[in-house]
Amino acid sequence: MSRTNTKAAPLSEQNRDVMMADSDINNILVNGAQISLTKLRRSRSTDARLCYYAEIGVYLEVSLSRGAGITEATMEALEEIHRIATHEYMDTRKQKALAAD
Repeated sequence: MSRTNTKAAPLSEQNRDVMMADSDINNILVNGAQISLTKLRRSRSTDARLCYYAEIGVYLEVSLSRGAGITEATMEALEEIHRIATHEYMDTRKQKALAAD
């Protein structure tokens, strides 16, 4: 009885044609922005809030790339998340400024 070599080829030799569907990138952008908004709301420090606000801005900017399979619905959702984040960020800044006075 002979054994056949069933060992898989190394990853560098395997054919890896991984493609993302257009819906995948749309889901990644919206879900990422929603996670950043949640973190912005939970964060205690101004620096952390600014970081999460910037992340949401990046997701919005990426959505403006034409030809990347970004749908209008995704762009609208990201614009809404950015609008909410702007209000959240500015409101906390105002509250901190009033508390400092």
